[in-house]
Amino acid sequence: MQADHVHTHPVNFDPTWSEPDHHEPAAEQGRAYRIGIGGPVGSGKTALTAALCRAFRGELNLAVVTNDIYTTEDADFLRRAGVLDVDRIEAVQTGCCPHTAIRDDITANLDAVETLEERHPGLELVIIESGGDNLTAVFSRGLVDRQIFVVDVAGGDKVPRKGGPGVTTADLLVINKIDLAPLVGADLEVMASDAARMRGELPVIAQSLAETPDAPVVADWVRSQLPVRTG
Repeated sequence: MQADHVHTHPVNFDPTWSEPDHHEPAAEQGRAYRIGIGGPVGSGKTALTAALCRAFRGELNLAVVTNDIYTTEDADFLRRAGVLDVDRIEAVQTGCCPHTAIRDDITANLDAVETLEERHPGLELVIIESGGDNLTAVFSRGLVDRQIFVVDVAGGDKVPRKGGPGVTTADLLVINKIDLAPLVGADLEVMASDAARMRGELPVIAQSLAETPDAPVVADWVRSQLPVRTG
């Protein structure tokens, strides 16, 4: 059976390695700031997106783009949750591996962002949520200004030390669902120390959205990344 697509890796594998970003960073002037949220299936990306919408909706002019392979499930979830007006949420159906649409061919996501910016003049922040993918799924810098990678304790406390560019190079790593750690036998101290070892000085936030539904620490990090508003 022929594989749908083939990825090649260096002979001496580097856990921070990923396929090259073919897109130049987008100019920031005159457009909304863009934050990407990626991570494996079930890690809590959509729940974090919803939490950030709740945190920012009275503060920033914001919108969301979601990515799913064949459905609009994540966008529909956010609309039902009422975290933003429905016309501030655009869904992209990638029809392929999610990382393709956030890194390799970013056209559909850029079109969705442009639609939102035309619909809502003065848009300040667009959150782009990736479909669930693996530890190599990172965003093109031509699509987002900063990226958050989400893992959760249910995946096991070994996930941070597995590396991959999602864990090692994302601007922020979020260890999610820490309230479940005792139930799944995950050691949070091990996860935190492994994450620090793999990421160096890059920040790590551990959180439970069951305990802090508005993700205040992640929201503060996002605020710290936004351009300073003038006037």
